[in-house]
Amino acid sequence: MSAGADFEVPKGSVAAGRRVRLPTGAEPPITVYINGIPQAEGGDYRLKGSEIVFTRPILKEQVGGVRWLAMFLGLFGTYRKHETVDVEYRVGGEVRLASDVGILPD
Repeated sequence: MSAGADFEVPKGSVAAGRRVRLPTGAEPPITVYINGIPQAEGGDYRLKGSEIVFTRPILKEQVGGVRWLAMFLGLFGTYRKHETVDVEYRVGGEVRLASDVGILPD
């Protein structure tokens, strides 16, 4: 998967994908956040059917076995780029939030 000519994936992270599914029954208005920062429809993402499609890949931390074991044992943490996507939406007029939604591979 190409992350694009103008986007560089930092060391220790992977480009997980550019798409997430809208929650079942989601109605507008829809607000999308990456790491708690609101994203702009049309600039940062677009709605395409039942998916949100971002203009750049969402980054997830790549954790190998040794690093995972060291974190599990509490030897050290990790500070690599890891993005989460949250979606605020309505269902029957009630506001709901889907947190850390799954990223769909490209």
